[in-house]
Amino acid sequence: MRNGWVPSRDRRRVLARTGWKIARVMAALGALVMALILFDATILAPFALVMLGLSLLFFGSLVKGDPVSEGDRRAAAEWKVYEQARDHQGKYVLLDRFDDASIRLMRRAQIAVDSVMSSTVNEEGLLDDARNAVMLPAQEWEIARLLSKLSGLRVEHKELVAGEVTPEVKAVAEPLSRALDSSEAAVIARVEALENYALHVAEAERAYRAQHQIEQLRAKLPRYEELLAESGAEDYIEPEIARLSDDADRLEQALRRSVLSAQDAFRYLEK
Repeated sequence: MRNGWVPSRDRRRVLARTGWKIARVMAALGALVMALILFDATILAPFALVMLGLSLLFFGSLVKGDPVSEGDRRAAAEWKVYEQARDHQGKYVLLDRFDDASIRLMRRAQIAVDSVMSSTVNEEGLLDDARNAVMLPAQEWEIARLLSKLSGLRVEHKELVAGEVTPEVKAVAEPLSRALDSSEAAVIARVEALENYALHVAEAERAYRAQHQIEQLRAKLPRYEELLAESGAEDYIEPEIARLSDDADRLEQALRRSVLSAQDAFRYLEK
């Protein structure tokens, strides 16, 4: 599309298909009207039934639709892609325009965003899930937009300075090369901030799951106590219960700390 591609469209076929649909609509309506008229005359009732059947046949063909060839399906799919690309021009980037370094950075950013959005602590509302739903896709898009520009300029720069260059060209090219490196470093910092946030969320996720498992074990304690009492080993359970409760308390505190750390990391993303 950027190179001027427009999918081909056979207008004559489209017009013929549209005309055929209109003809069937008219035939179905005409047969229905004729059937209603013939029903008034008892002697013509069989003809009325025939006309009614024809009307239903035409309406059924309209509901079922025309058989579509593989070429028509491909053309329709191409037009859908073309129209969506045209309507959203400037709101998407193509990964095939990225160089290798940019693709790696983009993948890192996407993995970090996906890990946060799919985490249980985010789904359960322990994090600010509403802000995550808005801010993280915005960060992902901004990184993609910057990497798209960076890749294009980097390819052009390499082509311009390829081969032997004069000292004058080299003097001009070096600051531009440093500008590209600085821009890449800024994007890397954005990606690392996302990854740092994802690490804090992963820590909160581990604490949340561990706390949930400890709570499940603590809920089963009465059954263990009953078994130990019946077997005469009730003295064994006292230190174990205390240890289990201490573990649950520590995990709850760790969960709170990790959630607060994740929130601090998220605030860094807003800068």
